[in-house]
Amino acid sequence: MIFSNMVLIPKCKSRVILFLWLLGIIALLNGSAVEARIRRYKWEVKYEYKSPDCLKKLVITINGRTPGPTITAQQNDTIIVELTNSLLTENVAIHWHGIRQIGTPWFDGTEGVTQCPILPGTTFKYQFVVDRAGTYLYHAHYGMQREAGLYGSIIVGLPDGKSEPFTYDYDRNIILNDWYHKSTYEQAAGLSAIPFQWVGEPESLLIHGRGKFNCSTLITPSLDAGICNATNPDCEPFRLIAVPGKTYRLRISSLTALSALSFQIEGHNMTVVEADGHYVEPFVVQNLFLYSGETYSVLVKADQDPTRNYWITSNIVGRSAPKTPPGLGVFVYYPNHPRRSPPTTPPPPPLWNNTDPRLAQNHAIKARQGYIHTPPSRSDRVIVFLNTQNTINGNVRWSVNNVSFALPHTPYLIALKENLTHVFDQNPPPDGYDFQNYDIRIVQENKNATSSNGVYRLNFNSTVDIILQNANSMILNTSETHPWHLHGHDFWVLGYGEGKFDMFNDPMKYNLVNPIMKNTVPVHPYGWTALRFRADNPGAWAFHCHIESHFYMGMGVVFAEGIDKVGKLPSSIMGCGETQGLYRP
Repeated sequence: MIFSNMVLIPKCKSRVILFLWLLGIIALLNGSAVEARIRRYKWEVKYEYKSPDCLKKLVITINGRTPGPTITAQQNDTIIVELTNSLLTENVAIHWHGIRQIGTPWFDGTEGVTQCPILPGTTFKYQFVVDRAGTYLYHAHYGMQREAGLYGSIIVGLPDGKSEPFTYDYDRNIILNDWYHKSTYEQAAGLSAIPFQWVGEPESLLIHGRGKFNCSTLITPSLDAGICNATNPDCEPFRLIAVPGKTYRLRISSLTALSALSFQIEGHNMTVVEADGHYVEPFVVQNLFLYSGETYSVLVKADQDPTRNYWITSNIVGRSAPKTPPGLGVFVYYPNHPRRSPPTTPPPPPLWNNTDPRLAQNHAIKARQGYIHTPPSRSDRVIVFLNTQNTINGNVRWSVNNVSFALPHTPYLIALKENLTHVFDQNPPPDGYDFQNYDIRIVQENKNATSSNGVYRLNFNSTVDIILQNANSMILNTSETHPWHLHGHDFWVLGYGEGKFDMFNDPMKYNLVNPIMKNTVPVHPYGWTALRFRADNPGAWAFHCHIESHFYMGMGVVFAEGIDKVGKLPSSIMGCGETQGLYRP
């Protein structure tokens, strides 16, 4: 027997207590928990009738919700999602947007690239580690299902004992979206049709799943009153309740199908502190510009007149004279009634065709001092991607270097790992275009392109520069904004420019001192964006325009790197193409 605080404790028990006490001391010294947690989720994906903008339509829900449940975790936790596909007649796959999937490339969730789709009536288990704190997303990556409502947020906090380089009182999450009334099937059929039928502009803008479509019979006389109901609680405006004097961290993300957006809170400044999971040298904006796939954290202090409420707005920018009405929410000062409307009209949006403030925001985003990841001083390979609109056998397509992307029936990761060389084109796509002779500001006389499912093979651990070059579409004087998203990596944003990229002079202007790292970045009309990344994550990774219809029409590529270092593939990702019969749940 030994004495402990004058209480007699048997020796065996005392050793256990001493051991646990030592573990606690070690945890405190390390400033973190001894062991990361496992976070388990069970999701059922199915169609339900909802009215996000007051018009009732079929949407894809997770456990009855859209947006779906927020995944909340701490850095280095393991996430396990058991997803049951109850769509009955549709496959599904979910991508974990911004999560690098180090060691688990098969759970990236990109149908046709890293896995076969999840069949109706089956359950699939995703399991991965969230290795970095920040604001991330998840969404469907099968067909165009993302815009049918299948999306949500991933919020990853720092380990216990660690702190962020800014302070706030409350943490809130807002996803911005645009909303179509046509089903994704109708849209896809039009995009694939001859003659071509464009999806058009969205009917509404949603702020965290809520918007307001004009149900007036004067505007839409064909609508049944039961189909569109302005009093439906589903389309009550988003309201954020703020306590006067408190500072709020707003995690603002965009998962639009088409639109670039501006976001503002009437009368309030926003201090940008995070972008795509990386700390930003703080700067202040009144309008925050977002492109599909981007995430930001901003700090907002409730420091205005507390006797009234204020508008929250989202507006479309970058598209010709947008007809879509603004998304509206309310910034409610407690204890004002949440349903009290602001006494003002919503603030005017920025000019839709003025790219200057959007470029200014992009140039302002730098890595925060003390959190700079210095990029390699030079690259091993430079690939220039010319973004163009083309035709192939009468179909309108989007292309990269005159090649329109098509997914194979057997996912790339499986084909590459198992050396199934016959299932996709072994000829590599081009690394560039006719830089000398191509005029980016005109409609090309020869609009024809080719289609390919070839991949870019990158040397493992090599440094790769990507130059995104924008050009005129097939419509006169039209060049669109394209947000590009890279799976499996973050990249350094080295610079933006207007006009044609000058391969001799523009690299001398790169920011190699404090460039921000991101996973999604825009290329502006008639402009270029330069990126650099390390090909250090074994797997097959999509890099594509995050506009749903553009990727559907071929605006993307796939990078393959370190395939020999990829571990044994789980049979659960198989079952399609050449892997039929190999599926094991």
